[in-house]
This record gives sequence, structure tokens and C-alpha cells, in this order.
Amino acid sequence: MTGTRPGEPRRSVERWNQVFEALAARPRRRLILTLQEKPADSQVPLPDAAVPSAADREPSSDRDSLVLALKHRHLPLLADWGFVDWTTEPFSVQRGPRFDEVLVVLESLDANANADPARIPDPLSAAFPRSGSAAGREDG
Repeated sequence: MTGTRPGEPRRSVERWNQVFEALAARPRRRLILTLQEKPADSQVPLPDAAVPSAADREPSSDRDSLVLALKHRHLPLLADWGFVDWTTEPFSVQRGPRFDEVLVVLESLDANANADPARIPDPLSAAFPRSGSAAGREDG
């Protein structure tokens, strides 16, 4: 294999695994879509960036649970792999050095879904993360 270093394919597989794990939870997908809609150097306030729309905002007890999940699970996972950077004061998130790796996967899914919406099976369609005006459709 000319041009590859030992271990390079394995590192590539690990990076793909990280991308798919990062996109495996709704709050993390929501964060990626929210950051995609903002200028690259923007800090986005949390926890609001992790929910689809104002109509879907959680009651305060659920909001507290979301804040805990973001601080202890979702944000550390995304930050450890370089997809986002976040702070607690103010509680906010911004794109990390590897942000484009997760964004390109969501954009590819979105482009294919928009080209042929019938390709997304019904059980998945309501929860499909759409960018732009349809982004609020995601609920699962």
C-alpha cells in the first residue's frame, strides 16, 4: 500500500467510529446542526442549542436533566474528540478543530434525503436531522 503509514487505516476506522458515536444521540446531532447554522467562530448558548425549537423546549425539570446530560455525557464526548469546544461560564459551545468531520456526514445524509425523501423509512423520517428550515422536525 503505497503512501500509507502503518496503523493509518486503523486510525481512519477509529475516526469514523467517533463520528458515528458522536451523531448517535439527539442532543449531539442538534448541537452540530445548530453550530452549522452559525458563523464558524460563534459561541452558542446552552442548553437551548441542544433542542430542536422553542416549541420543543423542556419543562424546567427536564431542562435540568438536559443540562446534566450535556455537562457529563454529551459535551465531554464531543470535546474529547475535537468536534466542539465548550465552557461552563458562560454555558456555551462552539465548533472544535474536527467539527467538519461530523458536519459532512450530516450534510451528506441531508442532501440524499432531500434528493429522494422516500428513501428515509417512515420510522426514521420524523426524527431525521434536517438542516435549514426543516431542522426542527427532529424529535428522536
